[in-house]
Amino acid sequence: MAVLVTGATGLVGARLLPRLVAAGHACRALVRAGKRVPAGVARVEGELSDRAALERAVEGVSAVVHLAAVFRTADTDLVWTTNLEGTRNLLEATKARAPGARFILASTSNVYAPASGRPGREDDPVEPAHAYPASKVAAEQALRDSGLRWTVLRFPFVYGDQDGHLEALPGHAAAGGWHPAKRISTLHHRDVATAVGLALDGAFDGRIVNVCDEAPTSLFELAALVGQPMAPSALPLDDPWHLLVDGSLARSLGFRPSVRTVYQAVEQGLV
Repeated sequence: MAVLVTGATGLVGARLLPRLVAAGHACRALVRAGKRVPAGVARVEGELSDRAALERAVEGVSAVVHLAAVFRTADTDLVWTTNLEGTRNLLEATKARAPGARFILASTSNVYAPASGRPGREDDPVEPAHAYPASKVAAEQALRDSGLRWTVLRFPFVYGDQDGHLEALPGHAAAGGWHPAKRISTLHHRDVATAVGLALDGAFDGRIVNVCDEAPTSLFELAALVGQPMAPSALPLDDPWHLLVDGSLARSLGFRPSVRTVYQAVEQGLV
């Protein structure tokens, strides 16, 4: 299958792209000037603001895997320009040059509201206040309204393959004032590829799907696993459900994580 991947040099894309190639897909990547791609991947230089480059990138593809996004920045204009306007530009190019393509959008479990009383489910209302998840919700809606075949994959905390993300988590937790007992849903890069493979096969067509492993893990445990212990707290945990997602829909549609827990990843040297 001919597949375009955006965000191919990012934390997720750099680990997904080689797996798509290994699975036999003919991949091309939209990248900025100076960025390299793995062997066997066609390189299309351009940005999400460049309509001509986007049309070249999507010409003749069977699927688009849209990972490109801006996340941790105080520049909210950049977040909205990239995550929403960039997605709209790519959707228009796809409709013009590859209208039969399947469009897979990577989104985030951060769209779910705190204090929901349960893990986030795909049919829960979402009105996030922060720019990143709010821009992702808007991009999801743009895709659903596009007339293309679509899938939205809502990913939780993604880690593994020496990406440094797990090691950075204790710092983010401290900056956010998160309780050490707070559990979060997680997903290994290997199972990002598992989920994208199912989406490319059409298993998730026309759906928003949470994708996560089988064992939400506390920040206290995660920090200990990377040798950065958090101080314990005697205070109660105010919101036990925030950043937890319900993955039962994905499971009912055939998703099975090959890395079922963070502990398995550590034991098998996959972090």
